Amino acid sequence: MKNIYTAANKKEGIKRLAELILQSDYAIVLTGAGMDTESNIPDFRGKSELWRNIDARVVADINTIKKNYRLFHQFYKERLSVMGNVKPHAGHYVLAELEEKGLIKGIATQNISGLHIKAGNKKVYELHGDLRKIYCNNCGKSATAQDLIDFKSCSFCHEYALRPNVVFFGEALPPDVWNTALNEIKKSDLLIVIGTSLEVAPVNQLPYLTSGKTVLINAEETAYKFDLIILGKAKEILVDCLAVIQKQGLQP
Repeated sequence: MKNIYTAANKKEGIKRLAELILQSDYAIVLTGAGMDTESNIPDFRGKSELWRNIDARVVADINTIKKNYRLFHQFYKERLSVMGNVKPHAGHYVLAELEEKGLIKGIATQNISGLHIKAGNKKVYELHGDLRKIYCNNCGKSATAQDLIDFKSCSFCHEYALRPNVVFFGEALPPDVWNTALNEIKKSDLLIVIGTSLEVAPVNQLPYLTSGKTVLINAEETAYKFDLIILGKAKEILVDCLAVIQKQGLQP
C-alpha cells in the first residue's frame, strides 16, 4: 500500500510526516513502550534470574500489594533503582521541541518513565501513571522513592504498603488524565501514534476518536488503519522528521 513506508522508502514517508505536521493546526501524539525502548530501559521480565519464572503482570497486580508485598517491593525496588539512571533519547527531545514551536499540542502516553517530562514537554497526559511518585496504598500519604527502595513503612499509618503512582492490573485509569486526553484527541486534526501496537484497552480505542489524519510510527503494523505508516525506530524517524521541517524553513 502507498501509505506504508519501510526502510527502502522511509525518507518519502518522513517527508510526508513533516508535511502533515506543518499543515495541522492541532496535532496530538500518543506514545507507547516503543518510544522508550531506545533509552535502554531494562526488560524486567527476562533478564534477571529472579524474574525469569515470574510473570510481571502478576507482580504488577493490585492484589499482590496486599497478598505478597515483599515480592511486589522487590520488583519495584529494582525498577526504581535502575530507572533513575534512564535518560530521554533524541526522539524525546524532538517532541519537546515540536511542542515548544507549537507544532504539537500535547502527548498522551502509556509509559510510566517520565521521559517526556524530563525531555521538556509541558503537556503530557500520563495515562498509566508516574513511576516517580510514591504513596501509601493503605492511607494515601505521600512518600519518596527512596522510602520504597529502603523497604520503609508508611510514616503516617505504619503499614508496609508504599507503591508507585502507576496503574496496576485491576485498577482503572486516572479519570482526570484520561478525560483530558480524550478531549485533546477529539480536538486533534492530526494524531501521531508512536511505539505501540495498540493491544491494550482502553487506550487502543483512542485513534478512533480523532476525525483528523492518523500516523503510525512503529516497528510493526497493527490491526488499525492509518493514513500514514512508517515502520522503524522512533528516534531515527523523529530526528529525521525535525531535520526536514528545519530544512524547509517552515517553522512557525
